[in-house]
Amino acid sequence: MIVTTLESVIGTPDHVSGQGWQSRRLLLHRHGLGYSFHDTIIEEGTEQHLQYKNHIEANYCIEGEGEVVDVATGATYPVTPGTVYVLDKHDAHILRALRGRLRLLCIFAPALIGHESHDADGSYAPPSDSAT
Repeated sequence: MIVTTLESVIGTPDHVSGQGWQSRRLLLHRHGLGYSFHDTIIEEGTEQHLQYKNHIEANYCIEGEGEVVDVATGATYPVTPGTVYVLDKHDAHILRALRGRLRLLCIFAPALIGHESHDADGSYAPPSDSAT
């Protein structure tokens, strides 16, 4: 059994942030589950240009109001508490926090190691076979 808390992650190396976002990584590769689980905050008024080329990501909104834009089609979808969106085709997307901070519970497969931050194209590096 694995038990962790958000409080035990805040302020540790598993609490990663960048301009307008922070990711509190509760479950990671080292837990051996094949996926990672994150509590992520996107600050109000910010916009993230992302494309996870090496991961599939599922997101469940629990706070705030925003939108996600499919870059390929231009389709824009509202994101409010209770919304799930999945980037199942490594979709290039724009995520905007419009009212209040956007808080998302996120699953990445394969699992992140923990220290990853977005590179220039909004992606994370591919997982390493020697990840620890």
